[in-house]
Amino acid sequence: DCRETQLILVDLGQGRNRLGGSALAQVYKQVGDQSPDVDDALLLKGFFDAIQALSRQGLLLAYHDRSDGGLFSTLVEMAFAGNCGLHIELPADASSDAEVLFSEELGAVLQVKKDNVEDVLSVLQQHGVGHCCHLIGAPLIDGERIQFEREGKTILAAQRSELRKLWSETSWRMQSLRDNPQCADEEYQRIGSADPGLSPLLTFDAAEDISVAMINTGARPKVAVLREQGVNGQIEMAAAFDRAGFEAVDVHMSDIIEGRISLPQFHGLVACGGFSYGDVLGAGGGWAKSILFHSRARDEFEQFFHRPDSFSLGVCNGCQMLSHLKELIPGAAAWPRFVRNRSEQFEARLSLVEIVESKSILLQGMAGSRLPIAVAHGEGRAEFTNPDSAGNAQVSMRYIENSGEVAQRYPANPNGSPEGVTGLTTQDGRITIMMPHPERVFRTVQLSWHPPEWGEESPWMRLFRNAREWVG
Repeated sequence: DCRETQLILVDLGQGRNRLGGSALAQVYKQVGDQSPDVDDALLLKGFFDAIQALSRQGLLLAYHDRSDGGLFSTLVEMAFAGNCGLHIELPADASSDAEVLFSEELGAVLQVKKDNVEDVLSVLQQHGVGHCCHLIGAPLIDGERIQFEREGKTILAAQRSELRKLWSETSWRMQSLRDNPQCADEEYQRIGSADPGLSPLLTFDAAEDISVAMINTGARPKVAVLREQGVNGQIEMAAAFDRAGFEAVDVHMSDIIEGRISLPQFHGLVACGGFSYGDVLGAGGGWAKSILFHSRARDEFEQFFHRPDSFSLGVCNGCQMLSHLKELIPGAAAWPRFVRNRSEQFEARLSLVEIVESKSILLQGMAGSRLPIAVAHGEGRAEFTNPDSAGNAQVSMRYIENSGEVAQRYPANPNGSPEGVTGLTTQDGRITIMMPHPERVFRTVQLSWHPPEWGEESPWMRLFRNAREWVG
């Protein structure tokens, strides 16, 4: 709770507050004559050691240096990230408000729990940094007012949303010129709107290992981890399937084309993500053509897809590749193709998706869940041949807003897919394709954020365990 925390300024400039070369000076077309410097290398070393010690002891909640824009930028950026207000009492020893707010001297702001303030200051003191520390205020979770005071006098006050719009304006204008301007506008217009943040919802027990009975048999069915020139997601994918009880086998397309490896020995096939052929042939399109235009490969894949005891997964580049192979895949006629993102840019972010009720064997028991997942693609927009085919497609996953509704706007919908569609399956559920990357987040440590109660394995591990249970 932000209300139970304090902010500590560690001023390694020791009150000098030199403005030379600062962003503030440049705004006024000046350079200045004195710039910040490392005046005491041992002090900097002590600060580094203190931060490492505090981190090991779990005493730090947040940290931000002040070297880019000064204390003002440091604090408002922390407020933007935390979605909260601020009440700040600036140190009284600076010669001017501008110096203390905009000097880019060495230093940082630490957020710590109130109950831990004395312990934190003690650690900083032990490392020779205690004399540089100032308690400067606290976040305000109940509002968005940001207020700076000095010696009891308010020197600056504003609404967080107003400051964030100013802070974001340059990026918005650049984005409007470089990217799709409508996407730029949609993202900019979100500033100041109510946003609960990523809000996961689980409809199953993520800690339950539904494949344990299968693993205990000692049998490890083979899954072909398929890749092509430029694909780079095979290691994470193999690790996820290995943990679920499979024997993951590295299979390059050249192995199949030249007859070194044959697909009948495998129960599963997964086409991984990356940049096949450098994405210059329409991302997964070139990969698919290496199958469609080669008789041996075409026959191998078609026979595998028709086997009732086989399953397949296509992720990102592999999703696009399998969508191009739908003429070989039973029950995939309504699948879309995946084309350039509406934003006209490569999108790499943590997005929120909802698992939709479908026949996908990989997503059984997960319907209704809302989960964060890694997204990294340049051509992920689902484009259906006609509205009728969209209605017949077996959708298994959609992008959603943090509030839960289907995401139609950027960036919650990162590629512009209609109705947020980002995962589909076949009529019998054996073959599933999706644009996001579950293999990049099957462990919680891989997520940039996750609820603290989640264990070592993230809920996405259920997808791989579903496969193991289905194989039997």
